[in-house]
Amino acid sequence: MINGVIDMILISHRGYWLNPSEKNSMVAFKRSFSQGYGTETDIRDFNGELVISHDIPNERCMSFEDFMKLFILYDDNLPLALNIKSDGLSEKIFEYIKFYKIENYFCFDMSVPETIRYLDAGLNVFVRRSEYEVDNDLFVSSKGVWLDNFYQESLDEKNLMSYLESGKKVCIVSPELHRRDEKLMWANIRALSNSTYRSEQLMLCTDKLEKAGEVFYGQ
Repeated sequence: MINGVIDMILISHRGYWLNPSEKNSMVAFKRSFSQGYGTETDIRDFNGELVISHDIPNERCMSFEDFMKLFILYDDNLPLALNIKSDGLSEKIFEYIKFYKIENYFCFDMSVPETIRYLDAGLNVFVRRSEYEVDNDLFVSSKGVWLDNFYQESLDEKNLMSYLESGKKVCIVSPELHRRDEKLMWANIRALSNSTYRSEQLMLCTDKLEKAGEVFYGQ
């Protein structure tokens, strides 16, 4: 616990951007990594190569290779949350992860058949949980849970603690990512007891890193 606040790792959503045009950009990733934050980003394919893009990609998209080269210039143990937006990418992603010797990462948001392929390839996988996605057998093989809430304002503390107690990592999706107020859920997180899990198990993916730093770390 830091200054009496729950232990938790903050990661930036599509980089540490200051205006929406910077999302998933070189400048946003540099800002995130240089300030000691890992990041979530989106991966697709374009003309046979992996690129960073949330929406339909084009020739202006940053290549995944450039993203990886940037990442290793900083602390290569920062967490990477790789949101997989296209099928058929596991082999190329595995090659980059192995070549750059990245360990603190996870892939998520794949379809069920693709999730099985990622697990079979030995990649770190988080399974999704939300109001619409329930626990299944893939949880056993996963490294953790991407805990989302599309409409609920409060934290599902019972399920969260069961995941942590089972030794899984959990990344909570902050409500502002769905254009909802984050105050109640952040208060729920602050109220958690961290006596039953390790500090590196819990993460929060947020667009509001400065505000989250003040709330959780007193920065």
